Amino acid sequence: MGLLSNRVERSEIKPGDHIYTYRAVFTYSHHGIFVGGSKVVHFRPERNLNSGTGTSSNSDLYDSRFSLPSSCSTFPDCGFTQPNSGVVLSCLDCFLGKGSLYCFEYGVTPSVFLSRVRGGTCTTATSDPPEVVIHRAMYLLQNGFGNYDVFQNNCEDFTLYCKTGLLIADKQGVGGSGQASSVIGAPLAAILSSPLNLLMPNPVGVATVTAGMYCMSRYATDMGVRTDVIKVAVEDLAVNLGWPGPDKEVADNEASKQLIAM
Repeated sequence: MGLLSNRVERSEIKPGDHIYTYRAVFTYSHHGIFVGGSKVVHFRPERNLNSGTGTSSNSDLYDSRFSLPSSCSTFPDCGFTQPNSGVVLSCLDCFLGKGSLYCFEYGVTPSVFLSRVRGGTCTTATSDPPEVVIHRAMYLLQNGFGNYDVFQNNCEDFTLYCKTGLLIADKQGVGGSGQASSVIGAPLAAILSSPLNLLMPNPVGVATVTAGMYCMSRYATDMGVRTDVIKVAVEDLAVNLGWPGPDKEVADNEASKQLIAM
C-alpha cells in the first residue's frame, strides 16, 4: 500500500484482512472481512438483502446503491445470511461490484492517521490474529450484529469489531466508523472555526485551522485512542449488549469452514 492510497491487488489480500471498496464515485465506502476462498463477510441493512433491488433511506446513507445479486454464477452460496440479520457472506466479485479493492490499515502512527484526510482508511488500533478475526466474522454471520445504524453500527463498525474485538461502551455517541466521524467532523470544524473569521482575516489561516480541527475531531473518535471502548468476546455480544440475533443455534466450526470452502 502506498502513502496516498490503500489500493491493493487481489493477490495481495490474506484471510482476516479488512477490505473495502468505494461506491457512487468515491462518495462512500463499503467494508468487509475477507475470510478466504474468495469470500467476504460484511454487514448490510436487513431490508436490502432479499429483494436484490436495494431501496434507499437515511439509515442506508453509505450503501444505498449496493444490493446483493439475485443469483451468482460463481458461488451458489453468495448472499448467504440468516433470517433477520444484516451480516452477509458474498463472493469477492459481488462485494466489489465495479469498484477497486482497498485494504484497511491497523496500528498506524498518529502522524500517519492525521495525514489521511479521508476517514475510514486506517486506525491506530491494532488487529487481533487472523484466525480470531475470521472466527468473529463467521460467528456473527450465524448470529447477527444487531440493527444497522449509519452512525453507530455500520459496515465499518462491524469490520473494526471483527479485527479488534473493541466496542464503544456508550452507544449514545458516534461509533468507531471513520466515515461517520468524517461526516460529523467536517461541519463541526467549520462551526468551531467560524469565529476566527473575525480575528483572522487571512482565509488561508482560517482554512488551516479548520482543517486541523477536522483532523483532530477524527483522531479523537479513533478506536485506538478512545477511552470509552471495551473488549467484548464475540460469544458475549448478545448477552452484554442485548442485540437481537437469529433464533437458530450457532453453527459449528465445521459448517463455517464449509461455507468458506464452497
